Amino acid sequence: MAQHQLILSLGGNLGNKTQIFTDTYRLIEKNIGVIAQFSSIYETPPWGFNSKNSFWNQVLSVFTELSPHDVLVQVNIIEQEFGRTRVPGKYLSRKMDIDILFYDHHVLENNDLTIPHPQIEKRKFVLVPLNEIIPNYVDPRTGMNIKKLLEICEDKSEIKRIPSLKKT
Repeated sequence: MAQHQLILSLGGNLGNKTQIFTDTYRLIEKNIGVIAQFSSIYETPPWGFNSKNSFWNQVLSVFTELSPHDVLVQVNIIEQEFGRTRVPGKYLSRKMDIDILFYDHHVLENNDLTIPHPQIEKRKFVLVPLNEIIPNYVDPRTGMNIKKLLEICEDKSEIKRIPSLKKT
């Protein structure tokens, strides 16, 4: 089967974040594919809602043989392992949120899944770690690379790099 490059964003603001991120890496490698690159982890404020708990955010590059929809199924299963329930149109605190940012250079839009993720250019907490690992990657929807998207991003949130976890 063909290998596809998948870019995922991880985020969470509840629970033992070190353990949750470590467990998430293990579940991704077991159920989705091989993690090829890890960005640093960044501490960020909540985006789109208020919470007293700051987030940890990170971007991963993963090689997978799964289709985009099969990746989505596995992402939902992993999120559910950490008690995630989605409320359409509402952001909530959570132990783990996984977004599919890119899948190769495909553009896909249907009721269940939009790739590239439709909010990338608005979210500094995604763009900063993306810029760390794939600054020259061209977003197939905007035609701009990650570095340029970060330069023009209007999100002024404080993004603070924290010591990265080692893969276990």
